[in-house]
Amino acid sequence: MTSRIRRLFLLAGIGLLAAAGAHTAQGAEACPGQPGALGTARVLEIDPKGVRVGMKSFPQTLPLAPKEVVLTFDDGPWPKTTAAILDALKAECVRATFFLIGENAKSRPELVKREIAEGHTVAHHTMTHPAATLAKLPFPDAVKEIERGMIADDAAAYGKAEAAPRVPFFRFPGFASTPQLLDALEAKGVAVFGADFWASDWNVMTPEAELDLVLKRLDATGGGIVLFHDTKPYTAAMIPDFLKALKARGYSVVHMVPKGSGRS
Repeated sequence: MTSRIRRLFLLAGIGLLAAAGAHTAQGAEACPGQPGALGTARVLEIDPKGVRVGMKSFPQTLPLAPKEVVLTFDDGPWPKTTAAILDALKAECVRATFFLIGENAKSRPELVKREIAEGHTVAHHTMTHPAATLAKLPFPDAVKEIERGMIADDAAAYGKAEAAPRVPFFRFPGFASTPQLLDALEAKGVAVFGADFWASDWNVMTPEAELDLVLKRLDATGGGIVLFHDTKPYTAAMIPDFLKALKARGYSVVHMVPKGSGRS
């Protein structure tokens, strides 16, 4: 994709999100005792209804400036690796979005609560991450997978689940959406997130190989929504160097939250 075409898609995404009510709270997050830390440059509040973003799946992305990155992690929480990633993010005063699997959240609520306490956004990624993907399940079963995951995630995060998810952000496992499921989520006011580039960390690799791969993709796209998995040990080992590389290359981190959440 040429830079001109990508910019046209980006402008379309800006228009979509402006219509949906996205806006920005400006101001870098202070990082006491760590003046050289990367930090979180700004918070992007998103009115979720009708939002479908991520250039790998949709024709638009978030309204990001050049060299802005949104960090996202799928499939956790997971023993050791999620905690290690949280440690790395905390050391750089960086906030991210975690798309949780309900079964994992139910098994490890202490990690979900830590994500909340440290300012991260807890979003949703189904109950079991079905191997068949939601696109291959009967529609009622796919809806049940989504709803059960949201309930389990919110119960782990907040002690109880309401009728609607506290954070109405969702990512399809394997990015395998269907028009019917997209329409059902839109009707419930749930935003759907893909990614603009990813680390391909579903493949086993060394931390060094993953860092080289993701930095090449980052420079090729110029920023955007990046997908990692906080279940992978090589990703957990690589993240500290990735955050340092972001700062060294002049990138900044944007943290996304639901509009009206009161977080900045």
